[in-house]
Amino acid sequence: MSEILNFAIRSVQQSKAAWCRFITGNDTGTTGSHQAGFYIPKCASELLFDEPGRKGENKEKTVLIKWQNDFTTESCMKYYGQGTRNEYRITRFGRGFPFLQDDNVGDLLIIAKFTEEDYAGYVLNFDEDIDEFFATFNLAPDETNQLIDVAGIVKPDEKIALLLQEFTGRFNSFPETRQMAQGARDCFNKAYNIADKTLKDKPDEILLSWVDTEYRLFKCMEEKVYADAVNRPFGSIDAFVQMANEVLNRRKSRAGKSLEHHLADIFAINKLVFEEQAVTEDNKKPDFLFPNGKCYHNLLFPADNLIVLGAKTTCKDRWRQVLTEADRVNIKFLFTLQQGISKNQLKEMHDSHLKLVVPHKYITSFPQEYQSELFDLAGFIQMVRKKQENLQKYYIPM
Repeated sequence: MSEILNFAIRSVQQSKAAWCRFITGNDTGTTGSHQAGFYIPKCASELLFDEPGRKGENKEKTVLIKWQNDFTTESCMKYYGQGTRNEYRITRFGRGFPFLQDDNVGDLLIIAKFTEEDYAGYVLNFDEDIDEFFATFNLAPDETNQLIDVAGIVKPDEKIALLLQEFTGRFNSFPETRQMAQGARDCFNKAYNIADKTLKDKPDEILLSWVDTEYRLFKCMEEKVYADAVNRPFGSIDAFVQMANEVLNRRKSRAGKSLEHHLADIFAINKLVFEEQAVTEDNKKPDFLFPNGKCYHNLLFPADNLIVLGAKTTCKDRWRQVLTEADRVNIKFLFTLQQGISKNQLKEMHDSHLKLVVPHKYITSFPQEYQSELFDLAGFIQMVRKKQENLQKYYIPM
């Protein structure tokens, strides 16, 4: 699925109204017509206005249309009702507008309305994308030039709930953490039509979505696995405590490992070279070592090109563990989901040559004077990629 198709599907699913049709020669002017802009049929008038136009009156409004999730035009929605005219059009796209050329004839035009002033526009020009769009919304090629009926389409939030139920239905006990993490990623990516490019371009957002989805999936599994136990009386206080401890311990162990699994998938998608749990001195095992343990133990491999990353959901006390996990690496990195750390601890981390990596939207929760020292996940990936652009001749693959 192309990135543009993915954006188009999501926009239609989230819109108040949406419409599509094939671009014609009348639109581009190749038939010799002198029409202005894209003609909209009367059956799709609510795409432009809340109320239909009245014969004998003209009306218009200025809107912003974001095209291909890239550039925006200040365009005009018009109803021509005076004289013999009785039609709707979208006009005013500005000079250099790329979709009114002869080559665009036959492309699929899609307009989605979010508010009275904000719209999205897409043009699909590959047959595979057009076919996929039609299949998503159960449209036939001759059913265009009308509003898209999304009432029968499963919304992403509804779809992911169904996918989570489907996943839990395949198990009678908890799957191992890697399988659970993969299941959560698959459910989210499928429900929201996440394309590979989005996974690469927005790692901070995607990671948080995966973590949240896995939490929901884990709750579904808990309700299924422990349903009988919590619905019958406990024979003793000890039995109750034992069950409570089992639930709590499973929650704690899952959270940390799932974060590592999601980070590993993000790194693999971005084609970074890394090893999980590589053995260093004294049988220490950092969560991630870039590029790998063989390079780490090869003293000819430059230490400056070795990167160590720990992963901890919270790090208020446990961040010091990362400091001793690789003696050859002076500056170490720690990814955490913790929102905000005290100035004193941040200073101690700085003095210990530890750099934090946090989701981009969490950076503002840290003291302002330390925000510039933080990496977001995208920045960390970029830094690693730059070091790995030309791996040294002493690089040894796993």
